[in-house]
Amino acid sequence: MTQAGWGGALGLLLAAGVILSWVGLPRHRQVALVDRIEPYLDRAPRRSRLLALDDPQPWRLADLLRPLTGRLGRALDRALGGTDSVRARQQRAGLQVDVDGFRVQQVLWGCLFAAAAVAVATGWWWLRGANVVALAVLVGCAFLGGVVARDALLSRAAHRRERQIMAEFPSIAELLALSITAGEGTAQALERVARLSRGELAAELDLCLAEARLGAALPDALGGLSQRTGLPAVARFTDGLVVALQRGTPLGEVLRAQAADAREVARQDLIEQGGKKEISMMIPVVFLVLPVTVLFAVYPGVTMLRVAL
Repeated sequence: MTQAGWGGALGLLLAAGVILSWVGLPRHRQVALVDRIEPYLDRAPRRSRLLALDDPQPWRLADLLRPLTGRLGRALDRALGGTDSVRARQQRAGLQVDVDGFRVQQVLWGCLFAAAAVAVATGWWWLRGANVVALAVLVGCAFLGGVVARDALLSRAAHRRERQIMAEFPSIAELLALSITAGEGTAQALERVARLSRGELAAELDLCLAEARLGAALPDALGGLSQRTGLPAVARFTDGLVVALQRGTPLGEVLRAQAADAREVARQDLIEQGGKKEISMMIPVVFLVLPVTVLFAVYPGVTMLRVAL
């Protein structure tokens, strides 16, 4: 097919897309039964516009794309699977568990990456006449890259929050040990620490106490904290609190020991990170500093040899 034929085909596709988008606008759709009946029903008093903080728009692009993105998200979930992994990582990242919404975000990221690939492929095709099949494969790989990038971003958010929790854990454990040693009960100590502390772990403790106030047993709420974080140190911490609540065993020394263990683990992590940084710092030393040093050391001798010859 000639370039004129390809241009005509692309023009027809663009015209068909514009027509379908225009026909699919809300004002061109058929009136639903609910909208027909609603004027004949009793309505609540109309609120003042001064109290309306969020004035809904008559239609938005997200509302138009929601059915399509929802179907694509469900299809992506069936193709990829891993619903339990996504749910666990959302809990570890401190996000609301919404697997369907996450799949829709993956589809949108894939579409953005694919749109960028389409723009690059179109320019490449017009300038050099590349193979259409290869360009289609490029667009498909870009879509998959967007999906994987959103998944990696969720994993990174989960790991970042876990590091924050582990950094806060020794201080929280020591504060609890201090409160319990001073004579307070486990529940009262948790309330005091959650009220006076700030951070991710303090927010989790506050959530456990809120669940307990709503009627859940405090040991069950602490078990939910262990499941949401997924950290072994926090799991041991909550198990100790549950045992203390159920059997009335002393917790001061146990919490201090757990805080010391957590600080030791943090120290080991810092040593490991320092070792990795030391290796990465060898790259500029070997490939930049060392060649320049050798050049400054050798070049005067070579110059003198040339002069002597």
